[in-house]
Amino acid sequence: MVIPAYEQMGNSNEVRDKANVIRFENVGLRYGMGPEVLRDVSFHIPARSFQFLTGPSGAGKTSLLRLLFMALKPTRGLINVFGKDIATLDRSELPLLRRRIGVVFQDFRLLDHMTTYENVALPLRVRGKEEATYRAEVQELLHWVGLGDRMHVLPPVLSGGEKQRAAIARALIDQPEVLLADEPTGNVDPPLARRLLRLFAELNRSGTAVIIATHDLTLMDQVNARRMILDQGRLDIYA
Repeated sequence: MVIPAYEQMGNSNEVRDKANVIRFENVGLRYGMGPEVLRDVSFHIPARSFQFLTGPSGAGKTSLLRLLFMALKPTRGLINVFGKDIATLDRSELPLLRRRIGVVFQDFRLLDHMTTYENVALPLRVRGKEEATYRAEVQELLHWVGLGDRMHVLPPVLSGGEKQRAAIARALIDQPEVLLADEPTGNVDPPLARRLLRLFAELNRSGTAVIIATHDLTLMDQVNARRMILDQGRLDIYA
């Protein structure tokens, strides 16, 4: 069964009229004096859209994700995120913009000495929020990703799929407008991959733009979403 994504709901005029949360124009990226790893990359991410980012190993997907998260600045070209040109962005503005983008890392990046609950709550705790203001929200989110009975265990006890869902919950706790997920189903079996995909689709239908980097063609076939294909540093987009 093909899972519907938000972008396919409504007529084409409604889709075209959506504001773009991210826009790349003729972006190039190189490290040091090396060759360009991204060349003339142009695309836009509409609000509430769903897309896959794919391509062979070494195509530049990780570099593109780092640009999307503003961990890098381009060598040339324009990147506009939530209406801000990141090349001229004041350093004080960067943390505020990053809070609007949730990231699910391929290696989870959970802290082993913290419980599942504490890992998910960490972004709020770092910002100085009192636990009483977010406890119920964190618990509800953990139930939503199917970890309601695992919130008080440490990451080494969790399975790969449970760690993945904990990482997703942590990325969502700030209610981001954009979610970047790097190979989110790479360490799980097909039934769990489908379950995770349904979580992403549900999140998308609630209004979050979703970008999933993946090599899994079977996964991509399950969602009616556009595909952004990187090859040798160049990007093609297929609806």
